[in-house]
Amino acid sequence: MNVIDAIRNRRSIRKFRDANIEDEKVNIILDAGRWAPSGMNNQPWQFIVVRSRETIDKIAQCTIYSDILRSANLLIAVFLDKDEMYDRTKDVMAIGACIQNMLLAAHSLELGAVWLGEILKEKEKVNQILDAPESLELMAVLAIGCPVERPTSTRKALDEIAHRGRYSRK
Repeated sequence: MNVIDAIRNRRSIRKFRDANIEDEKVNIILDAGRWAPSGMNNQPWQFIVVRSRETIDKIAQCTIYSDILRSANLLIAVFLDKDEMYDRTKDVMAIGACIQNMLLAAHSLELGAVWLGEILKEKEKVNQILDAPESLELMAVLAIGCPVERPTSTRKALDEIAHRGRYSRK
């Protein structure tokens, strides 16, 4: 899949069919995440892959988007490894790049995914459910599966958001 096409066509998928996701595809998604850029190449991420229905249900209780999580056959919890951190802002941006890589990889494998951030309100509870140490700070949970549908979306025009040379009000 062409990278530009993947960027333009990937959408957040919030409803999934009941279908197994092969370990090979999960590894491709995780591998895409680990190849994201990070300052000083510190790679400040850790992942916990969740397939257990029981664990998915427990995590789903930590968010108002529980239906999305329960619909997914796979969750990937993405953490900032504070033991690897050297600059919080740069490392959080690296995690964002990591997550985007994973979303694009899922899309390229004809899977659907959504990045859930609202769950961070209950990040300590999620850490407990997953037995994650205090050195790992939850950054997002990705819900992944076979999409029921692929929605469309629009974007603002470039001339509304891009400024040449200096900022100018339109």
